Amino acid sequence: MASTSQVLARKYRPQTFDDLIGQDVLVRTITNAIETNRLAHAYMLTGIRGIGKTTSARIIAKGLNCIGPDGKGGMTPNPCGKCRHCIDITNDAHIDVVEIDAASNTGIDNVRDVIIEGAKYNPVSARFKIYIIDEVHMLSKAAFNALLKTLEEPPERVKFIFATTEIRKVPVTILSRCQRFDLKRLDEKTLTEHLARISLKEGVKAEETALQLIAKAGDGSVRDSLSLLDQAIAHFEGNITTDQVRQMLGLADKTALFDLYENLMVGNMEKALMLWENQYESGADPIVVATDLLDLTHWLTRLKIVPALIKDVSISETERVRGQKLADSLSMAQLTRTWQMLLKGLSEIKNADYPMKAFEMVLIRLAYAAELPTPAELVGELKKKSETASIGLTVAASTAIVQPKKESAHKEEKIVAVSHQENAEPLIVFKSMNDVSALLRQENQRILAFNVDKCIRPIRLEKNRLVCSLTEEAPRDLVAQLNQFLSAKTGIPFEIIVEENGGGQTVQETAITQKKQQLSDLQKNPMVATVLKTFKGAKIESFKKKQHSDANEADGLEEKSE
Repeated sequence: MASTSQVLARKYRPQTFDDLIGQDVLVRTITNAIETNRLAHAYMLTGIRGIGKTTSARIIAKGLNCIGPDGKGGMTPNPCGKCRHCIDITNDAHIDVVEIDAASNTGIDNVRDVIIEGAKYNPVSARFKIYIIDEVHMLSKAAFNALLKTLEEPPERVKFIFATTEIRKVPVTILSRCQRFDLKRLDEKTLTEHLARISLKEGVKAEETALQLIAKAGDGSVRDSLSLLDQAIAHFEGNITTDQVRQMLGLADKTALFDLYENLMVGNMEKALMLWENQYESGADPIVVATDLLDLTHWLTRLKIVPALIKDVSISETERVRGQKLADSLSMAQLTRTWQMLLKGLSEIKNADYPMKAFEMVLIRLAYAAELPTPAELVGELKKKSETASIGLTVAASTAIVQPKKESAHKEEKIVAVSHQENAEPLIVFKSMNDVSALLRQENQRILAFNVDKCIRPIRLEKNRLVCSLTEEAPRDLVAQLNQFLSAKTGIPFEIIVEENGGGQTVQETAITQKKQQLSDLQKNPMVATVLKTFKGAKIESFKKKQHSDANEADGLEEKSE
């Protein structure tokens, strides 16, 4: 019968702390604790999947129970792997080392029967009875509560080792009773070196860039990286190239990725879509390519801030040359805008029923956004237009506006400047500020009409001249705006003279005064007075003028009782 080969993740599972990569803090702490006999009664190992939580727990269990090849050894940070305890723990067959999957044993009954009751008895053959609980965050609240007392004061020869990927879901009461270790995500360089060593042991030829791609796809997880390497070895028959790995992972080629990015940044939509279609036909995944574009944007942004990053030896010549060119040509505003659009687009692609179409829409948005001005350019353009308009308005209004406290000579100069047009007849003659306000509203100049009603106190209004004073809340450009409007509507230069004091009521104040007077007159009407007297607490809320009404009758009286 043919033997079944082991997957790489199991075949090369670390058996000692020397084999464990990337977890120096854990190794150093546990080693010192064993050598000085300062052991905690419970350990909490947390981190992402596939970085060695369960493996570390088994190594700790072997270190605490190892008796050496001769059977006379004591606790050691370097378990021999040859004694019966080490062998049984490795094979998950040791009677005193109990591994529990909390995802399958979540209830209080499981905790009570297996752990609480079992912890009362001394180990059968080992030095310590050890409970390894994987994915401990899956335990129920009742199970956690039942575990608390035993965990706080366990028997002398009992140790607990917990492992979890969701440390936030573990109650604080449990965490406070454990010595916690955060196993870190492995960097790409460490993973690549580890994959290279295993490839060599397996007799597999693999390009370094191919292993880098696998390490990157593994996202810091040793197990995920080894699973991908296993797949590549099986798929490509022991000769792994970069192009083959790209095809297997659905990645875009770096050159093609730069081509796509450059065309998007200059708004060449037709070429960008053609490049994407070619990548899609070659097996590229929309989510993966969108993530690659995000990574490239992030790298270019960092490169713009820290130019020395271009000297990184792990960066290929193509990335170095084209990356430097892109970083120099793109502004920080363009890069941050691209990042935001890609980040939002990535979530859309993940949730879309048709990821390919969703990705194409993201590309179209990016290409068309490249033609838009940056916020800084937009603000500068608005400022320029504002300054130009302000200069033109000042020139147009300078012969028609007189500010307070002007010398009489200045007034004479101004009058002379417009005197040659004084005989011209205006197209519209205003009898009062009410006429001005009505025309403003008719022309849909509602904001200007509101400010005129509220802020201008008229002193004198003539065919082409308004003498007035302003209230304190008058906008700074109110006179200039009104002058421009009146000059355009009358067809002749309109003159507005602003005095410091004087002036009658504003249009708004006049309306309020008239309404109060009308209300007072209405209350004196005999019929109204009788109604108010008859209905205690009644009061006039509003009134309106009624056409063809008798002078002695109340004009359209409306009453409301309170």
